[in-house]
Amino acid sequence: MAGSIKDLSKYRYERSSEELENAKTMLESGKFKLALNRSYYSIFHGIRAVNVLDEFDSSKHSGVIAHFNQYHVKTGDFPKEASRIIRTSSEMREHADYDH
Repeated sequence: MAGSIKDLSKYRYERSSEELENAKTMLESGKFKLALNRSYYSIFHGIRAVNVLDEFDSSKHSGVIAHFNQYHVKTGDFPKEASRIIRTSSEMREHADYDH
């Protein structure tokens, strides 16, 4: 079981890295809304890569973020600034995707 969890974490980390590269490409192309979207999903998949090591997953973004904040930011695994970055990127992505 542990091997499959590590494999899933690695897959999600690779997906996070891929989304970061996509974000850079979109930014360089002047596609700022898409760059925000891909940046957020890079962070999101990175969080999921960490959370799966706790054998946690959720279909809701809020659940993924809440678990990460509770078990990895509040415990000091990640700096408190990570929580603010996640919240800000989520808000910016939602604004870019849904507001005109």
